[in-house]
Amino acid sequence: MTSETLTRQWLEWDQDLETRAEILQLKDDDNDAELEKRLRNRIQFGTAGLRGKMQAGFAFMNSLTVIQTSQGLAEFLHDHDADRAATNGVVVGADARRNSEKYASLVVNALLAKGHKVWWLGGNVQTPLVSFATLQYGAAAGVMITASHNPAQDNGYKVYLQKGVQVNSPNDAKISQYIEHNLTPWEGAWEPLQTHIDGAEKKGFDNSSNQFQYRYLEKIDRSWRTQICNYAQSTVTGDLKPSPFVYTPLHGTGGLCLPKVVEEIGLGSHMISVDKQFKPDGNFPTVPFPNPEEDGALNLSMLCADEHGRDLIIANDPDADRFAVAQKIPGRKTWYTFTGNQIGVLLASHILENLPQPSKKKGYYMLNSTVSSSMLSKMCAEYGVSHRETLTGFKWMGNITNNLQGEGYEVPFAFEEALGYMFPDVCFDKDGITAAAVFLLAAAQWRKQRDVTPWDRLRELYQLYGHHETLNNYLRSPDPKTTAELFENIRAGKWAKGERFGRFRISRWRDMTLGYDSDTPDHKPELPVDKSSHMLTLWLNEDIKFTLRGSGTEPKVKFYIESWNHDQSKAIETVCDVLKAILSEWIKPFAPTMTYAKTMSTSSSEMLEL
Repeated sequence: MTSETLTRQWLEWDQDLETRAEILQLKDDDNDAELEKRLRNRIQFGTAGLRGKMQAGFAFMNSLTVIQTSQGLAEFLHDHDADRAATNGVVVGADARRNSEKYASLVVNALLAKGHKVWWLGGNVQTPLVSFATLQYGAAAGVMITASHNPAQDNGYKVYLQKGVQVNSPNDAKISQYIEHNLTPWEGAWEPLQTHIDGAEKKGFDNSSNQFQYRYLEKIDRSWRTQICNYAQSTVTGDLKPSPFVYTPLHGTGGLCLPKVVEEIGLGSHMISVDKQFKPDGNFPTVPFPNPEEDGALNLSMLCADEHGRDLIIANDPDADRFAVAQKIPGRKTWYTFTGNQIGVLLASHILENLPQPSKKKGYYMLNSTVSSSMLSKMCAEYGVSHRETLTGFKWMGNITNNLQGEGYEVPFAFEEALGYMFPDVCFDKDGITAAAVFLLAAAQWRKQRDVTPWDRLRELYQLYGHHETLNNYLRSPDPKTTAELFENIRAGKWAKGERFGRFRISRWRDMTLGYDSDTPDHKPELPVDKSSHMLTLWLNEDIKFTLRGSGTEPKVKFYIESWNHDQSKAIETVCDVLKAILSEWIKPFAPTMTYAKTMSTSSSEMLEL
């Protein structure tokens, strides 16, 4: 198919005036190279759904690609779960990003066209609320329009199936096939949302036979907050001694619900918000990257806290599924931003300390991803709680939790190092609002019982389990081809068990792409193999683990290094030396165009001065 044919096809299907104008301008300018870039390849639907830059073309996020994706999803549900979709419906929501509500309204059109009932939550909602609502309504699926923490020019399309668990393989591939067979916009695909609202009002929106249900946001939001508060308060007992804190939603939707949750758990008088970042604003005017992991993202929060004499900061990302914490260290004038691993073990320690006797005979499980701290497994062993490692992503943790519950286990907590924390009593996805509630109550209990801060509590845990120092960061890759070549070159080298890597010796080698593990009897990994993504994990000596993987949503190659030692300085020195070995042994020889990025995902600031 020529560029001219692709252009003609786009203009035949697209009715969005803005994106039509983009393609028409490129056509008038005879910019064939840009038309090829935009139209030749489709944006791919996977376990992360869709995520990409908002602009015209089949390769990007726009109204037409959202319609096509939604038609594929609607057909998939029609063929695989039609009765549930027609009676229990599909939940649809959107965050505060530019175009999010418009895209979500196009999702509604496709679902209604196939006879599915729709629970329309509208715009300015939080991602974990959509997961919760999908579970509560017993819905066949949930769709959230969000790009989470990505820059302002991006947007995305996230899909949950039953129980509010993210879509995973093989269903992601099946949905992708349905999309390919439903590219032509259906009749009514571009219908304004107001048409459905007007129709529902004429019929009476409280009538349960109505296909389009809206005005239920307040009700489900209240149920969600109640569930959050009940769970968070179940982890503490007695009087508490909360610390005053500063909160920022980073221009996202968290500010619409977290203050209510904080009020309901009795901490409302202790919160001050960052005014310049409190209202939802998809342009993110004060932060170029609205990700609390990024260096500088919490600068305004720190200024606000200093101005008001507060030493604790909590933050959500724009769709409120991530949670971050910073604290001014006792006796110092500097701020310390906790890593996702550190927040994870702090939350886990609090939950483990306060676990009741299990109601199910098989007992408890806790989970974390393979790139997250191994410290959780040691803590679980101390408390007699089973632990399981999963692949990265809450699509895995949610599905495994659902399976474990079906087998008779209870799963109170799971986490991933990228500031993601799941509380299955609330929902089966990462949830920055519940994480904030639990963390604030935990901090209040530590202060009341032992007069310690979160920083102090972390030091106590390191004394018990050893200093688990981490350095999680990424390299910017110029394109997918460079990423693929890097991993191909690594695999072609002599990096097997027993070989040297820098000053270390490889004690175990695992390739989750090819399905190889040097330490299992049949050399097959215990975790599911994913041939569609690159992921290598090495264990060095007896106290080091690191993983290198290609990001599924961003042009990055991520690495995760952990060393554990009762001597903190030795653990820090070790992770620094591992990073130097990665850069010198792999990146410089095989991918010199990749650039190193600084983030706050390291447990010691000294590690960044390399």
